[in-house]
Amino acid sequence: MSKRSGALVFLGEFIKNPTQLGSIIPSSRFLKRRIIKNADTANAKMIVELGPGNGGTTQSILDSMPSDATLLCIELNDGLYKLVSEIDDQRFIAHHGNACDIESILQTYNLPTPDVVISGIPFSCMDKKAGADLIEKIHQLLNPGGRFVAYQVNPRVSQLNTFFSKEQKTVQLEWLSIPPLFVWRWRKA
Repeated sequence: MSKRSGALVFLGEFIKNPTQLGSIIPSSRFLKRRIIKNADTANAKMIVELGPGNGGTTQSILDSMPSDATLLCIELNDGLYKLVSEIDDQRFIAHHGNACDIESILQTYNLPTPDVVISGIPFSCMDKKAGADLIEKIHQLLNPGGRFVAYQVNPRVSQLNTFFSKEQKTVQLEWLSIPPLFVWRWRKA
């Protein structure tokens, strides 16, 4: 599917389900670069992407990760799942489901615990308890030294994230994105 077609599907799904998507348009190339750099995908064997949207960031992850790595994407939205599942790469698994089920989804595919979790899902639109529970699961599942990268408009992900409180945290604002987005990065001790 072309970039233009993917962007149109993304816009249509945003109109139908605005609380499932964090933005009205897909990630800019500048945002993708910042996400990849913060996630350090080149040094990861197991990567999980939550809310891959139209697959633009997914493709950037695949382009940057080692040939023997695995990328699992979990997408809740029906239309976006269909779009992202068209990506043809032997290292890639698309799963239609809820990110809150990350642990059982990893088990379903007999996958190891992740080195990196990248999230574009809008924590500001999630129930507070569900958001905090998801972050706790991510913290528990990440390998030592693992990275949790979340790109968001709203700082709620940081407010909910008490599980990485003693660990390394950085936050950057990517201005060359519509809208501008914060990129949070936590590194598990």
